[in-house]
Amino acid sequence: MLAATFYEPGDLRVDDVEEPSAGPGELKLRMHATSTCGTDAKIWNHGHPRLDPPQIIGHELAGEVVEIGEGAQGFEIGDRVQVIAAVPCGDCWACDDDIMQVCPNQTSMGYQYPGGFAEYMIVPELVVRVNGVNTIPEGLSYAEASVTEPLACALNAQELARVGEGDTVVVMGAGPIGCLHVRLARAKGAVKVFLTDINEERLTLSADRVDPDAAIVGSGQDVIDEVLRLTDGRGASVIITAAPSGKAQEDAIEMAAAQGRVSFFGGLPKDNPYIRCDSNKVHYSELSLIGANGSSPTHNRRALHMIASGEVPVDDLITHKLPLSEVHAAIEAVISGEAIKVVVEP
Repeated sequence: MLAATFYEPGDLRVDDVEEPSAGPGELKLRMHATSTCGTDAKIWNHGHPRLDPPQIIGHELAGEVVEIGEGAQGFEIGDRVQVIAAVPCGDCWACDDDIMQVCPNQTSMGYQYPGGFAEYMIVPELVVRVNGVNTIPEGLSYAEASVTEPLACALNAQELARVGEGDTVVVMGAGPIGCLHVRLARAKGAVKVFLTDINEERLTLSADRVDPDAAIVGSGQDVIDEVLRLTDGRGASVIITAAPSGKAQEDAIEMAAAQGRVSFFGGLPKDNPYIRCDSNKVHYSELSLIGANGSSPTHNRRALHMIASGEVPVDDLITHKLPLSEVHAAIEAVISGEAIKVVVEP
């Protein structure tokens, strides 16, 4: 079968590999859609400490069940399914406390297990056991279903930040995750949603689709001043930093309203994870600084149904669909910012 295998930084090969078979408790999928993201670009260019090459990458997954391993219950040949990316162990204190997204023993599709940039993929027994395989509702395409995992991550973050009725939300970062945050915030009842980015072209591309109340170019004006102007000096009730930027996190604190919630959604580089924080601003304004780390199987299940119900539409965010043979071009489109969401269709 054809697959995209990562060997080392700069070496991602699309070539023939042995087609796998389902073992006990496993499912074999014919992959129909695997979405790309910034992490795929990072792996291609720099590798990843949790990934031991050679490995088939790709972790935003949707496919068709073509083989059922002995003992795997609840599935039939031909089922259309979406699969989680982050895999909790199901046995630790975090999993027992139903916060599987912070499981200390977490593994991942496309890292420890072969991923979805392939014609066929095996769903490990553990993924099946932790309810990480979701049936795609009738009428929803594989491509749309493959966007479930990033939406699930956004859902986790917005629930932790208590986004809801009456909120004014600033989303910092106009990539695909930022677009999903805008739409999810509206679905949760936010009255105003502002989108910011330092890249004007990317901001324009995204804003044309998700229609924020304001699109703020970070490279051309002071984002803090503009948010304060748009909110009559009060600030935003929720700020989501959907970009791996320490400056964005610092600015987010400054533009928060009294009792505002700041979501550090985008992680920082491991060699530079520190920011300057005005502790008095946090103290006197009673701010909440909130982390967000991925998603659980439950988040995935709920996110899939939000897409299927139309609460958070994603079809128009998929700007490119490319065959597996063009996976390099798919990832390049993510890097360049010319695309919002790119789906590889093996």
